Amino acid sequence: MQFRSLLAGSAMLALLAGCAAGPTDQRDDAGMTASQANYQGTLPCRNCDGIDLDVTLVGEEMSAPEERTFTLDATYRNHPQTPPDENYAGNWEVLTGTPSDPDATVYELTPNGDGQIYYFQRIDERTLELIDPERRRFENGEMLQLQRQ
Repeated sequence: MQFRSLLAGSAMLALLAGCAAGPTDQRDDAGMTASQANYQGTLPCRNCDGIDLDVTLVGEEMSAPEERTFTLDATYRNHPQTPPDENYAGNWEVLTGTPSDPDATVYELTPNGDGQIYYFQRIDERTLELIDPERRRFENGEMLQLQRQ
């Protein structure tokens, strides 16, 4: 299962995610700056013990678009087919509003080259939640959350 197909199956995965784990405890505070934020968590996976996700956002919401970059790394835990880690980099934008909250802040991560666009809603200063391309939260969305490290 490729991470790119995660959004299409996330609603079902969230319902079947008895194997979901909490956020990872990895920290790398030494390299963090005021304009860089790292978020980590483990997303549910139907065929494995979870997908460890590590997202680093560089730049501020008010920075020039070319100064807002990201990296996104996905690692599968105990997947029977042992897929390789997935690594993406690109730019991120700030969007305002979702169907249920017109004031919500949404980060749109667009990978360089091939790759799907990812959407994360800022729940609070320390939490991002993966949402669908129509900017809707998934049922059991707390299982799709990343915590700031």
